[in-house]
Amino acid sequence: MTDPVSGLVIVDKPSDWTSHDVVGRMRRLAGTRKVGHAGTLDPMATGVLVVGINRATRLLGHLTLADKEYVATIRLGQSTVTDDAEGDVTSSTSAARVEEAAVQAVLPTFTGDIEQVPSSVSAIKVDGVRSYARVRSGEEVALKPRPVRVAEFELTAFRAGDVADVDVRVVCSSGTYVRALARDIGSALGVGGHLTALRRTRVGGFTIDSAHTLDELAVDLTVMGMDDVARASFPTYELDVDQAADTRFGRSLAGVELGAEGPVAVFAPSGEFLALYEQQGPDAKPVAVFV
Repeated sequence: MTDPVSGLVIVDKPSDWTSHDVVGRMRRLAGTRKVGHAGTLDPMATGVLVVGINRATRLLGHLTLADKEYVATIRLGQSTVTDDAEGDVTSSTSAARVEEAAVQAVLPTFTGDIEQVPSSVSAIKVDGVRSYARVRSGEEVALKPRPVRVAEFELTAFRAGDVADVDVRVVCSSGTYVRALARDIGSALGVGGHLTALRRTRVGGFTIDSAHTLDELAVDLTVMGMDDVARASFPTYELDVDQAADTRFGRSLAGVELGAEGPVAVFAPSGEFLALYEQQGPDAKPVAVFV
C-alpha cells in the first residue's frame, strides 16, 4: 500500500470563494480530510493560497510566509462599511479634484513600518468574538492600531473621474490589510476610499506563476512534495546515516552546527526530508519530525 500524498498545492483562489471553500474542494480532490491552508484570503480576493495536504498541514505553521505581494484597485470618492466593494457605501465625495500626483505623494506616508487600524469587519477577535460578527450584529467596533510593514507601495495606473480608480502593487508583512490601506489613503486625500479588486501574486517564495486553478487541479492534482517544499522554504542540513537514525526518533543531535538561525530542514543521505531542527547552544534540537 502506497503512502498518501503529502505536500503543498499552490491554488489560484477564485473570486467569491472563501479560503475554507477551497479547503473543502481540495479535500475531495485529494481524498483526505487532512487539508489546511496558510494566509486567509477574503472571498472577494483572488490569487495565491498555500494549501497543505496530509503531513504538510503540520508544516504550514513553520513556513516563512511573512511577506506577501498584491495587485489591487482602490476607488477614491466612496467609503464603505467594509472598506471594500462588498459593503454598503457610507459616504460619497467627488474625487474629480484628485490628481495622480497627489496620490503618488501620499503613498510614502503608508510605506515602511506603520501603525494600521484593521478593518472593523476583519477576523480579529474582540473579547473572544470575531470583529466582523460584532459588526454584523449591529455593534460599533473600534480596533486598536497594530504595527505592520509595507515594504513597497507602487502606483501602476490612475483613472481620474468623479470616482477615481487607482491600481497599485503592494509588498507587505503578514497581518497587513490592503483594504485598510485603501480606506486610509482615501481619508488622507479627503474623499474616502475603498478596495474594489485584490489579487495576491506571492506568498513568501510561492508565486502566482506556480499556482493552479481549481479546474486545473481537478484534471491534474499538482502537489509539491515534502522534499521539494522543505528545500524551497528552509535552510538545509545533510545528515549522515547515524544522525538520520537519531532524527527519526526525534533525538537531539549533539555537537551538530546547523549553520542557520530558526528552523532548518534536515535530510537523510537518500535526500528524504526528515524533520525541522534548530540550533540550541552546541546541539541541534527537534522542532517537528515528519517521518
